[in-house]
Amino acid sequence: MSELVNEIVLRPRFDIRLYTDPDTLKAAFDIQPKDPFLLKRIDEHVYIRFKKEKTTFWSPQLHLEISSFSPKKSTIHGVFGPNPTLWTFFMFLHFGVATTFIIMGIFAYSKHSLGHDITLWLIGMGFLVVIWFTLYAFGRLGKAKGKPQMQQLRKYADELFIGIQKEHGQ
Repeated sequence: MSELVNEIVLRPRFDIRLYTDPDTLKAAFDIQPKDPFLLKRIDEHVYIRFKKEKTTFWSPQLHLEISSFSPKKSTIHGVFGPNPTLWTFFMFLHFGVATTFIIMGIFAYSKHSLGHDITLWLIGMGFLVVIWFTLYAFGRLGKAKGKPQMQQLRKYADELFIGIQKEHGQ
């Protein structure tokens, strides 16, 4: 995979294949997690987070999805990301900036077609581009600040996977 792709992505992903059927794998996640983690399983979705006292604004969580397309083989799809509420708000801001940019572009085109000055519209559109880059920079900053905790989550998940494979695998 290209390094450029790994540099741009804000929500890192991974896949792990285990030689265990999905029902056994789901049951294996019904455990008491070690400190400072919280583990929550809803059907084939497993969420691993930090306890409230260890959580910061940029704290990531790990979402695991268990799937299987053949007997005795399962795939776990993992996605690191921020708190879902923070992620939704962040995407709402991006959507708002993009929508405003498009609306301003339509107004600028209409004014230009009528022969009016569009300087202010273009300045506003340029300002929105600066806002979008600022939002992107904040996303990258959040990823960098959350990286140590992301590594802790991955290490804990790897421990869980190894334990599950030893106990239930071949």
